[in-house]
Amino acid sequence: MSLLFLIPLLPLLGFAINGLAHPKLPKQIAGIIGTIPPLVAFALSLQLFLNFDGQAQILPIADWIKVSSLEIPFAFQIDQLSILMLLVITGVGTLIHVYSIGYMSHDAGFGKFFAFLNLFVFFMLILVLGANFTVLFIGWEGVGLCSYLLIGFWNQKNSYGDAARKAFIMNRIGDLGFLVGIFLLIQDFGTTDYQTIFTAIQSGDYTTDLSIIAFCLFIGAMGKSAQIPLFTWLPDAMAGPTPVSALIHAATMVTAGIYMVIRANALFELSPEVLHFVGWIGLATALLGAAIGLFQNDIKKVLAYSTVSQLGYMFMGLGASAYTASFFHVMTHAFFKALLFLGAGSVIHAMSDEQDIRRMGGLKSKMPITFITFMLGTIAIAGIPPFAGFFSKDEILASLYHHDPIMWSLAILGSALTSFYMFRVFILTFYGEFRGTEKQAHHLHESPITMTLPLIILAVFSVGGGLINLPHFAGGNEFLAHWLAPLLPEAGEAGEVNFLSLEGGAPLLAAFLPAFLAIYVFGMQKSVPSEDSEISGIQKIIYHKFYIDELYDMLFVKPIAFLSNFFFQVIDFLVIDLFVEGLGRFVKYASSEFRRVQTGNVGIYLFCMVAAIVVILFVSLKSTILQ
Repeated sequence: MSLLFLIPLLPLLGFAINGLAHPKLPKQIAGIIGTIPPLVAFALSLQLFLNFDGQAQILPIADWIKVSSLEIPFAFQIDQLSILMLLVITGVGTLIHVYSIGYMSHDAGFGKFFAFLNLFVFFMLILVLGANFTVLFIGWEGVGLCSYLLIGFWNQKNSYGDAARKAFIMNRIGDLGFLVGIFLLIQDFGTTDYQTIFTAIQSGDYTTDLSIIAFCLFIGAMGKSAQIPLFTWLPDAMAGPTPVSALIHAATMVTAGIYMVIRANALFELSPEVLHFVGWIGLATALLGAAIGLFQNDIKKVLAYSTVSQLGYMFMGLGASAYTASFFHVMTHAFFKALLFLGAGSVIHAMSDEQDIRRMGGLKSKMPITFITFMLGTIAIAGIPPFAGFFSKDEILASLYHHDPIMWSLAILGSALTSFYMFRVFILTFYGEFRGTEKQAHHLHESPITMTLPLIILAVFSVGGGLINLPHFAGGNEFLAHWLAPLLPEAGEAGEVNFLSLEGGAPLLAAFLPAFLAIYVFGMQKSVPSEDSEISGIQKIIYHKFYIDELYDMLFVKPIAFLSNFFFQVIDFLVIDLFVEGLGRFVKYASSEFRRVQTGNVGIYLFCMVAAIVVILFVSLKSTILQ
C-alpha cells in the first residue's frame, strides 16, 4: 500500500523531467522517460489489484483546507472502483505512450508532448484516487487543462487554438454546475468526504433535497463526458495529435463523468427524477451522435461522434441504475476506442495526414496489421458476439429492456446506426480501389512496431475484453458485478441475454443487418460518398451536424461578441476612457499650474510670505474695524 503514492507521482516526475529538459533531451530518451512512468504505475496498480483484501482504505496525504469547522484533507481512497480505474488509465495510457513514440517521432515538440501526456495521466489518477469531491475536482480541472494544452498542441493554425478554447470553455460551463453541487454538499453535510456523505445518506441522516445536488453534479458530468447540450467540443478536439484523441476518448477525460456518477451512486439512487433525466439525456446523445456519424467523412470525426454516442449508452445504463453494466462498457470502450483511434492514426500516418475516407480505399494489402486490428475494433464496437462490445453494450440494453421498453427500442436503433457507420468507415478505408493521389500511393506503408504493437495488444482486449464480466449463459461468473458489489446498490432485474428472446435477438439483428448493408453498399456496389457540394436535403442537414454549432454561434457567441465590441468601442472609449483620461488631464494641468509656485527662488518665497502676511493682517484689521 505504501507504494500507492508512486502511482500518481511517477507520471508527475516524468512531466517534470521532460517539461524542464525536453529542449536538450534526445527524442529517444524523452520517449523512454515519458513511457516508463505509466508503465511502472500500471505494474503497481496490478499489484494493488492482486493484493486487495476487499476493504476500502483512506490514505491521508496532508491537511489541506481548514475554514472554521470545515476540514478537507488531501486524501486518497483505495477501493474496488478506484483500483479498476487505475488499471484502465495506466494500462491503456501506457500503450498510447508507446504508440506516440512512433507517431510523434518527426515532431519538433516531441519531449513537450510527452510531458503533457504524463501530466494528463497524473491528473486523471488524482481524479480517481481522491477520497472526497474536492480532490476529485482538482483532477477534474487538471485533465481539462491538459486537454487544452494537447488539443492545441499544433497551434500553428488558428483552428487548433479555437478547438482547444472551445473544449476549455464548454467544460467550464459544466464545471460551474459541479462546483455548485460541491458547495451544496458542504452546506448540507459540512464535508465533501465520500464516506461521510454516503454513510449519512444511507442512514437517512439528511434533511436537504438530494435531487438538486445530484442535478448539479450531473451538469458537470454532461460537460466532461460530452452530453447534450455540451457535446460539440469533443469532435472539434480531433484537432490535436491522434494519440491525444485516443487518450481523451478512451482512458481518461470523457469517462470522468461516468466515474463520478458511479462513485456518487448513493446520492443519485435517492434522486429518481435525476436518474430519469440522466437516462434520457444519454439516449438523446446516443442517437444524435450516431446519426451525425452516418455521413461524416473525416475518419477521426466519425470515431469522435461514435464516442459521443457510446457515452450516451453509458449514461443510459446509469439512468437505469445499471452501474456495473455502464462501468463494464467504460472498460471495453477504452479498449476498442483506443484501438480504433490509434488505427486511424496509423492510416493518417501512411496517407500523409489525409483524413478523408473518400480519398482512401484499398489499404488492406498495404497495411495488414492496421487492417486486421481496425477490423476487430469495428466488430467490437458494432456489438457483434463474442467480441467485447457485445457483452458490455448488450448488458446495458438488457437492463433498459426491463427499465423502459421505449428507451430500449430507441437504443436498439442507435446500435444499428453504430454498426452501419463503423462498417462504412472500415470498408471505405481498406477495400476497393485506392482513391488518393499518386504521391500518397507511393508513400503507403505499414506503421513501425512502436505503433503496431499497441494495436495488437488493444485488439486482443477488444476481442476478449468481454471475458472480464462474462455472463452466466456463456459460462462466466460475472466477475465485475461481484467485484463492484460492495460499492453499488443491488442490481435490478437485467436478465440474461437469450438469443431467441426479443431482448437478445433484436441487438443481434441491429449489429448484423446494418453491417451487411454497409458491406453491400460500399464493398460490393463500391459506392463512394458524394462531395460536399453535391450533398442536399436531409443528408446535408445531418452532414452539417444539424447546424448545432451554428445555432450556438448565433445564440451565444455572436451576442457575446456584439456586447464585447459595444463595451469596448462605446463604454470603454466614451465613458471609461473619456472620464478617466479627462480627470487625469485636468489633474495634470492643475499640477503644472501649481508647479509654477515652487520655483526654488528664495526671493520669490520671501515675497510670497510677506504678501501672505500682509493679506492676513489686512483681513484681521478689517474684521476688528467692522466690530
